[in-house]
Amino acid sequence: MSGSPSPIRHRQPSDDGMTRVELTWIEKRIEHWIRFGRVAVDEIMDRRRRTVRFRPGAIFAFVRWAANDYGTVSSRIDIVRAVGTGESFTTLPFVRPGGDILLKIEGWPKVSQVLAAIDATEAAGVDPCDAAPDHWRHVHNRIAAGHQPRLYTIERHRAWLKRREIEG
Repeated sequence: MSGSPSPIRHRQPSDDGMTRVELTWIEKRIEHWIRFGRVAVDEIMDRRRRTVRFRPGAIFAFVRWAANDYGTVSSRIDIVRAVGTGESFTTLPFVRPGGDILLKIEGWPKVSQVLAAIDATEAAGVDPCDAAPDHWRHVHNRIAAGHQPRLYTIERHRAWLKRREIEG
């Protein structure tokens, strides 16, 4: 048994090569939703649950919020790059098998800062799932350090597109 490979590290994202995200919506109790990302497949399980799938390389924002009779219990946002076959990944609840986590923020005040950064990216005319992955790492690091993240501008986006083009 000691010589067998880790089933998690070497497993494909799924039979179809996509990353699955389980979403739940129980009004004012458990709310899991995708803030941005290009969903390849959307499967409705029932009124409260659905599963969405993302192709390898797709970037998406996954928001999780939960409350009880006394108020918010947890709130968090993760910005994730879906992985392809053979890529390493980090496990994440409700995301199968996991992904390349670009941003991981907990607590509503900080989550709302991330949502504002997403809104600002959209206001600059850039779809957040097309923004440079390094921008989301930057947003994570700045918020974690208690600083305001720099805005993602159309100029930064053009520079990212040129860099990606050069790197092939």
